[in-house]
Amino acid sequence: MSPLMIIGLLAVLLIAYVLLKPYWIAHKRQKIRQRPFEKSWREILKRNVPYFYRMPADLQLQLKQHIQVFLAEKQFVGFKGIEITDEIRVTIAAQACLLILNRPTDYYSKLRYIYVYPVAFITHHSGHDGAGVLQNQKRVLSGESWNHGKVVLSWRDSKEGAKDFNDGRNVVIHEFAHQLDQETGSANGAPYLPNNSQHNWSSILTKAFQELQQRAVRGEPSLLDYYGATNPAEFFAVASEVFFEQPTQLQRDSIELYQQLSQYYQVNPAIW
Repeated sequence: MSPLMIIGLLAVLLIAYVLLKPYWIAHKRQKIRQRPFEKSWREILKRNVPYFYRMPADLQLQLKQHIQVFLAEKQFVGFKGIEITDEIRVTIAAQACLLILNRPTDYYSKLRYIYVYPVAFITHHSGHDGAGVLQNQKRVLSGESWNHGKVVLSWRDSKEGAKDFNDGRNVVIHEFAHQLDQETGSANGAPYLPNNSQHNWSSILTKAFQELQQRAVRGEPSLLDYYGATNPAEFFAVASEVFFEQPTQLQRDSIELYQQLSQYYQVNPAIW
């Protein structure tokens, strides 16, 4: 076989691989979803994720299937001496997969690793202060989302967030909302949306974001954490936490914001 024929054959094989890969992945995921959900995982959900049993039966089944695929595809890595167990994996996955119910999903396609610390962790970032001077900034965080395939979480905060599902604070939901946001590039508060919904999303979320900024300046009580006033990306993540954990309060406080999030996430947690 001549070198030219070999190159042509390799090109054909490469094209076939690219074209067939999505079908192979879909087939593999379907096989995973058809497996029985492990009994020990059900016990973890019962113990650590009480909101699971408030959900409609069809969403419970869907969530379990998403958990199976998520755990088959994502790698958990422990830091600071923490040992990765099924309790950690299932508890975190159950919260992350809430955000992809009822929607076509590629299971956070850019995400490869979930880094888990025992408690809140310290990060160092370089940034400019108000005078434009470059500073090395140290922060204590319970979670962080990176746009190159990693989410970092505190296990203690992740576990507490799942157990107390009524306070509007959930680090896993927050960081995985950032992952959805980052699927279109850098996080900017505008995840992938159908073209016909982009205008309403932009106008309604911008208005709600500005209202939160004004409340923060005036020191007024707010359902949404003031951290959401930092920028549109943080607003989307904070609003997502409240949408899933305090849906009836969000409906009462801002029906337009609730409706936009309900349309995006394709669920209505206010009736769970």
